[in-house]
Amino acid sequence: MVSFLPSTTGVLLSAGAGTRLGRGPKALLPFRGRTLVEVLADVLLDGGCREVVVVLGAGAADVAGRTDLARHTVVENPEWAGGMGSSFQAGLNSARHEDHVLVALVDQPGLTAETVARLLRSHHPGRVTAAAYADDSGKLRRGHPLLLDATLRARASASAKGDAGARLFLQTHPELIDLVDCTDQSGGEDLDTPDQLHLLG
Repeated sequence: MVSFLPSTTGVLLSAGAGTRLGRGPKALLPFRGRTLVEVLADVLLDGGCREVVVVLGAGAADVAGRTDLARHTVVENPEWAGGMGSSFQAGLNSARHEDHVLVALVDQPGLTAETVARLLRSHHPGRVTAAAYADDSGKLRRGHPLLLDATLRARASASAKGDAGARLFLQTHPELIDLVDCTDQSGGEDLDTPDQLHLLG
């Protein structure tokens, strides 16, 4: 367990239906003897987040009934089918007003507590701190998790729409982004299609 940093709330976006994967909500995929949503929510907490908000959507009642998320705050997004934007907003709105917010995706089984801790340690006031992963050429590409400074939350939330969470805000303000190399922790891949199920180990 890393040192406790009381100024950041973790937000785990777990509302999608997993349509391309074809196995129901990704939150319920078996992972390390539990479910993906349980493991990753605990990873955010173990990495140093003050608390974790888990945003559910597709099959929310089923997910809540088949998982133990008692350590975390669970929020249901009834508008989940409209895309990630509304889930992003729901997560930010449920985090403590004064906190920075670290946004993670439930379909990234490679997320580690060290990645979370590294982002928290690297964050500077007024900035966006993003995990980055090297591609085949060695160039860093921005990925998740993403740490939004408390002062930027409202603007990032206002820009979210459709399937875009923070993306539009980040595209408009690239000068605010600090990349943190997390290639030694994972490749940062999303689990989207059946041929990627190997990411679950």
